[in-house]
Amino acid sequence: MTACVPTRPEHTSRTTRASRFNRPHSPPSGDGQDGKKPHRARFRIAGGDLAASITVFLIAVPMSLGLAVAIDAPLAAGLIGAAVGGIVAGLLGGSPLLVSGPSAGLTVVTAGLIQQYGWRTTCGIVICAGFVQILLGSLRAARGALAVSPAIVHGTLAGIGVAIALAQLHIVLGGSPESSATANALALPGQLANLGPAAPLIGALTIAVLILWPRLPGRAGRFLRKTPAALASVAIATAVAAVAAPSITRVDLPSWSSHALPRMPEGPVLGLIAAVLTVTLVASLESLLSVVAVDKLAAERPLVPGTPPVPRSDLDRELRGQGISNMVSGMLGGLPLSGGAVRSTANVRTGAVSRAATVLHGVWVLLASVLLVGVLEWIPLAALAALVMMVGIQMVSFAHIRNVHKHREFLVYATTVAGVVVLGVLEGVALGIAVAVAVALHRLAKTRIVVETTADGVHHVRARGQLTFLAVPRLSRTLGQVPEGAHAVVELDGSFMDHAAYETLQTWQDSHVAQGGRVEVTGRSGSRLAGPVTGVAHTCCRPWTPWRNHHCDEHNSPGHAAVDHAAQAVTRPSGTRQLASGLSAFQRNTAPLVREELARLAREGQSPSQLFLTCADSRLVTSMITSSGPGDLFTVRNVGNLVPPPGSESGDDSVAAAIEYAVDVLEVESITICGHSGCGAMQALLNGPAEGGADTPLRRWLRHGTPSLRRMKSRHHPWARISGRLPTDVVEQLCLTNVVQQLEHLRSHESVKRRLAEGTLELHGMYFHVGEAQAYLLVDGAGVGETSEVFDRVAPSSHTELEDLSA
Repeated sequence: MTACVPTRPEHTSRTTRASRFNRPHSPPSGDGQDGKKPHRARFRIAGGDLAASITVFLIAVPMSLGLAVAIDAPLAAGLIGAAVGGIVAGLLGGSPLLVSGPSAGLTVVTAGLIQQYGWRTTCGIVICAGFVQILLGSLRAARGALAVSPAIVHGTLAGIGVAIALAQLHIVLGGSPESSATANALALPGQLANLGPAAPLIGALTIAVLILWPRLPGRAGRFLRKTPAALASVAIATAVAAVAAPSITRVDLPSWSSHALPRMPEGPVLGLIAAVLTVTLVASLESLLSVVAVDKLAAERPLVPGTPPVPRSDLDRELRGQGISNMVSGMLGGLPLSGGAVRSTANVRTGAVSRAATVLHGVWVLLASVLLVGVLEWIPLAALAALVMMVGIQMVSFAHIRNVHKHREFLVYATTVAGVVVLGVLEGVALGIAVAVAVALHRLAKTRIVVETTADGVHHVRARGQLTFLAVPRLSRTLGQVPEGAHAVVELDGSFMDHAAYETLQTWQDSHVAQGGRVEVTGRSGSRLAGPVTGVAHTCCRPWTPWRNHHCDEHNSPGHAAVDHAAQAVTRPSGTRQLASGLSAFQRNTAPLVREELARLAREGQSPSQLFLTCADSRLVTSMITSSGPGDLFTVRNVGNLVPPPGSESGDDSVAAAIEYAVDVLEVESITICGHSGCGAMQALLNGPAEGGADTPLRRWLRHGTPSLRRMKSRHHPWARISGRLPTDVVEQLCLTNVVQQLEHLRSHESVKRRLAEGTLELHGMYFHVGEAQAYLLVDGAGVGETSEVFDRVAPSSHTELEDLSA
């Protein structure tokens, strides 16, 4: 077994690895992910679930009634939808904490269907849309839906929000909404001229309570804020209306015996297909976006000791669950459903830990719809309309507007909003996609290529934008202006070059060099780009070129001719030849650049700023991932990045000696312990020693990792988290836990302990994901008493370049 080379592929099943040990509060290994049933009961009710279900129920009832009022549907349909969304989607969906129910995003779509086809046919359309969702989920198309531009998605929701607000404003003012958003806007002056006193005052009171309730000050305010603002606003408005406006229009729940059930859709086939696709599109997009938001909220929430962490959502299963829920809701005469951000956020923030909270909220809605009919009929319609109007206004997010403007996609956003408001949802989405494609093509074709000559005679060819086949004529014409034999610098300021542009540039470069000229190709920062070069220098395995080429066979590589003649004079084994090739290339290319700095270090001695202790794995290039050079790092590498504690009976003091030398002699300012993904040492610890195996040096060394394994299995330590999520498998969990444990071993060394007490030394934990080329730093892991077990992603240092590329 070589150092840190995985003994099995990194994609080995999570079930196989997890089966080697059981941790009481570890996440279940198979909650719909790998097909294996968890060891404990699938459905449990915790205290947090019960409290969260009551909170969500108190939000869902007025919201469901308000949305039914908004689309002129039977009020009982809203309660049916809420109950089905809670129970059916809660049990079958792929997101444990997502709460489904009647959706504000579907309000405009459903209202149009009711006006065109009637309520019973609309229920049939909802059933068909649910079937399409099940089909899409079975085809694993859920992630494809997230590929739609965020500007289009948020523009669609904002347009729906504008249409909702305009329609509900008429009810708040005491009138009735028109058939479209445009008609509602045009009819608004006439509605303002015929105001009735009761409805506007009750609506204004509801809005005021909604806004002020979360801001109530003092101890009493903290107690009152435990009641959801939606429930408080409707309850207060109902109480005031009962005293001040007894004749105001109120909720009228019809008898369940007269409840309308669906029938087969009737009408033009193309129109019905468009209606089904529209409901499917809006319901699916809103649900999937809500799933992503809920996963993020759940990951940011601190873990409760003894409570299992919430598993990540399965998007395809969620889409199938939404489809089944819509089919059931449509069959029972309920509103179309989707995952809701408002209810789901309340569910997460009030402490829900499993799908039991979602299911219980549906049960409470079902009971309320049977037992509390008399109470619900006291609610004024103006209060429900005001509540839904505020939901519509909140769907127009200024944060999203700033974000799309920052990325220069406001035209796409504004076009989608206008299209949804004026034409309809499906038409608005299609118009937004068309504009997004046009904007992308415009940016792709917008390329500026100029040539400038500096005082020293160097010709600078500057290409700003993407180099595609559309820019090849301009590129060829501009390159032709460079005189033969001249020194040329080609500056590429873009993120994309297609094959046609590459061939044009490479052909010109070959020709220019053959005529005695010199060519340098640089990026926007002026750094020289590695790439294929002409002549004898062309090689498959040149050092410090893209490493993806290093798997090639040198015997067949044209680059073999580029090796130094002295290195080729004697026939050597392939390993020696590769070493000679690398050394020769270093002497030719790199040594002239670093010779002066190395000479200074030779004169002055080394003074590194940090000790970097990492694994011996060949995939970890410390100077590359830390952007360091000669003299920066004092590096120690061993199998598994282990730090034996003082007094350990290993017979190997090399790590302790390096720590003492770095801390006391070199006086480094920080020490970093770096683990990595796919570590073979951690895999060996999980596998355990083979029965009757020899007591080898490797086995004796790996005993220093046993405390990390015990820490991961312990009830007293939380699972490490990485960038707001749980590790993908047990090996990654042990790799992260090992970094935390080795930091504790490091603190026990006397020299480190003394410098930490003086405040002159910092300790850092780091994890490098090889497959993602992504570094993560341990939060608050610098010289504190208790080490955090949360690793945060290290973002690129230059935000400006990223924003320019995204534009």
